[in-house]
Amino acid sequence: MKSRALNRNLKLKIYKSLIRPVVTYRCEAWTLTTKDEQHLRIFERKILRKIFGPVQDKDGSWRIRMNHELNKFIGNAHIVRFIKSRRIAWLGHVMRMDEKRIPKRVLEWKQAGELEEDQGKDGLKILKKTSRR
Repeated sequence: MKSRALNRNLKLKIYKSLIRPVVTYRCEAWTLTTKDEQHLRIFERKILRKIFGPVQDKDGSWRIRMNHELNKFIGNAHIVRFIKSRRIAWLGHVMRMDEKRIPKRVLEWKQAGELEEDQGKDGLKILKKTSRR
């Protein structure tokens, strides 16, 4: 990504069409924690900094681009937002599926029975499953 033979727009297209899809493969089923989101954003910013390179300040010194500068280039379409949009698209597919398909059945699954609070020997509350009759 540091090559000067390719212009920035082409490098950005390579990132969006090759690198990001590989990194986010099967992201529809991920459970993203805040830490996972942070690691994905760090990964993306590393690549974008290689694509767009350093910037020269008014005093002549070179520095890496800051996060807000990178956000201007990608238009706030960061990788976590991409993953969330893929999850919403997958939900749309599942909602349109036939009732017999497993993903649709899992989405609409309801627990058989009710949960009831009970106090254990040690005084802590536990939940017990009761069957419906």
